[in-house]
Amino acid sequence: MSTKLIYHITTKALWQEALQANAYSCPSIAAEGFIHCCESNQIAGVLERYYKGQLNLLQLSIDQSLITNELKYELAPSINENFPHIYGTLNLNAVIFVDEIINT
Repeated sequence: MSTKLIYHITTKALWQEALQANAYSCPSIAAEGFIHCCESNQIAGVLERYYKGQLNLLQLSIDQSLITNELKYELAPSINENFPHIYGTLNLNAVIFVDEIINT
């Protein structure tokens, strides 16, 4: 059985906070109730739309099967694509790779 990965873009500062708290959270949980994620084929579009020109970014690779909170795929009507959303904080053991994003 292969591992199904989803991805989340974050800042180095938020990731450091997560390591201290032993769980990842971000402002979208308070604002929308979930953490925005994407699939591998959606990463470039997410970076272009939301992170252009930003520095100190990381890409979290997340094993879907290890997420302890609810994961839902939901439609983003503005671009007519389904995206994975994590409802609640992200448990750190589900993050299997953390990669620095060099250029946005």
